[in-house]
Amino acid sequence: MRFLLSGENALYRFADGHETPAPRIQIVGPTTGPTHASADGPIHIFGAGLLAAGWAQLVDVDASLLVNRVVDATELFGAAATEAFDALKSAENLDHRVRIGHRLAEGLAKRGPAGVTGFTKTVDDWLQSSHSPDVECLVRACGITRRQVERNCKRYYGAPPKVLARKYRALRAAIALAKGEANADTLLAEGFYDQSHLIREVKAFTGVTPKKFTEDLPTLAQLVMKRTEIEGLNPLITQT
Repeated sequence: MRFLLSGENALYRFADGHETPAPRIQIVGPTTGPTHASADGPIHIFGAGLLAAGWAQLVDVDASLLVNRVVDATELFGAAATEAFDALKSAENLDHRVRIGHRLAEGLAKRGPAGVTGFTKTVDDWLQSSHSPDVECLVRACGITRRQVERNCKRYYGAPPKVLARKYRALRAAIALAKGEANADTLLAEGFYDQSHLIREVKAFTGVTPKKFTEDLPTLAQLVMKRTEIEGLNPLITQT
């Protein structure tokens, strides 16, 4: 969820080649790879990433329908989004904006369905259970059919379990490389067939080769990495 408070001619180009103008109040769906964004500055954006549980509570749209897409959030949230946008623009500092964002999310969450967080918690735990988690283990943990598990994963995560496992494995590898906690040789024991497979998977989901992660990360990637240093965050966030 993003609020483009200043900046003109904003544009997204997604991993599948789709390009679209960016609305002032945005919901960006799950992505399958690196997303490029551009705008005429000065640019000021306020927002927060949504985990699957947050998507389930806030966004009444199947996540798989918004893969590599951005939509105008006012179509989903109505007046609450426009009121928050106006308040954010006039806010005096970041702390004030965080309080505004919190109130918006809290109000929207009350509209969401009950009982969803149990499923997303099970999937999150499964994703962290091993480097290459087995889908059958997830099905057993959920206690529903495989078809239902896949449908719910697409609904809340935007992808079936197998793709999620690949994505998070690649992201964990990228973070470990960037932080100097692993090298290509040690990562080969964590679910990758060989070095070529490691390179393909990491680049597919991040747009950056493993070598780039260890030698010269782009500035934005370095800033994103800073979130891994924040205490108290779920490992699913700090490790991916």
